Amino acid sequence: MFAFLLVVHAIIAAALVTVILMQRSEGGGLGMGGSPSGLMSARGAADFLTRATTILATLFVGFSIVLAVFAANHRSGAIDTSLARKPVAQAPVAGAPAAPAAAPADNSAVPLAN
Repeated sequence: MFAFLLVVHAIIAAALVTVILMQRSEGGGLGMGGSPSGLMSARGAADFLTRATTILATLFVGFSIVLAVFAANHRSGAIDTSLARKPVAQAPVAGAPAAPAAAPADNSAVPLAN
């Protein structure tokens, strides 16, 4: 259910961006070129885009709230530790003597002197 709502939310967001970019602004807008005597007049297109923006913005905010409620109520209780840092070995203290190196278990790893 959460994934479905998230996809619908993304579609609403994309539609909202598209409708906002289609509106005529001071710079002329991106999608409202052509003659005003087409299917919709300039005033009718502006009214339609204003209503579409209002409806999509309301849906976007509503879906954001619903998704936030779902996310808050969907607590699995398990903490993901896959990215947790591993404990780091402590560095030797400056005044402490160094531990002797361990000898190899067999002599096969020791190079022979020629």
